[in-house]
Amino acid sequence: MLDSKQISSYIMGMANKLPTAKRVQILAMLCEGSSMRATSRLADVSINTVTKLLEEAGEACLALHDAEVRGVKASRVQCDEIWSFCYAKAKNVAAAKKAPTEAGDVWTWTALDADSKLMVAYFVGDRSGQSAIALMDDLRARLSNRVQLTTDGHKAYLEAVEGAFGGDVDYAQLVKLYGAAPDGPQTRYSPPSCTGAIPHRIEGKPDPKHVSTSYVERANLSIRMQNRRFTRLTNAFSKKFANHVHMLALYFAFYNFCRIHKSLRVTPAMAAKITDRLWSLEDIVARMDAVAPKPGRPATYRKNSN
Repeated sequence: MLDSKQISSYIMGMANKLPTAKRVQILAMLCEGSSMRATSRLADVSINTVTKLLEEAGEACLALHDAEVRGVKASRVQCDEIWSFCYAKAKNVAAAKKAPTEAGDVWTWTALDADSKLMVAYFVGDRSGQSAIALMDDLRARLSNRVQLTTDGHKAYLEAVEGAFGGDVDYAQLVKLYGAAPDGPQTRYSPPSCTGAIPHRIEGKPDPKHVSTSYVERANLSIRMQNRRFTRLTNAFSKKFANHVHMLALYFAFYNFCRIHKSLRVTPAMAAKITDRLWSLEDIVARMDAVAPKPGRPATYRKNSN
């Protein structure tokens, strides 16, 4: 026989599970750029509920990407990095109270198929050579054919590409030239203007006409615009590195499988032929339920002494 605490725990576990429609609403708001607290207010749920749902969705989406984005047939892949920070910017970490070990600058490394716009691989870390190696090793494992690869002039890519692809790649770097930084208070947050770009062949025979990072840079703009924690000049940021990774995993699953690309009129996953249908956030929730522990009766029982 169950005791009162076991019965109460079982009932609360069943009652606390949000309906699918409510979970879809919360995930949709996060994917469209709402902050976690704004989502909490608009969906009329607690911030803890939003946080827990993000964690569950992030883990499910990491597994989804790892399982589904395989055997990609691409001809041109572009790579780039996008900056953000966790808890505090690197220059402020020393003075920050109770800063976690992962506090500071965080870089999201992305690898995009220029034709299908599929986000083939991504990695969240620092801007070191180890992060570049992690991205390239993951990218190589997901491709099924030789590709033309373009990156910016970051030196970390050189060793990473060589280690992952060897000579089985047509690789070029696009080194951008910048003018002087704008001067004056009205241009305080303006970046220096790009005055030119010089392509450098590194390996193989890359087509000079396709040495470009334009598509991946545009994809990075979408990341910044549709993830509240990436928005510049606001007080939005990630307090925990794990939540940062979970939000990106959710966003990339939504971007690849659920969101129709305007110019392609299908999702990137459909354009890349790794799925033949349009996914929805209900499918993401179903994946979450599939990997979540099943609620049930406690495995142990206590006899009633009466």
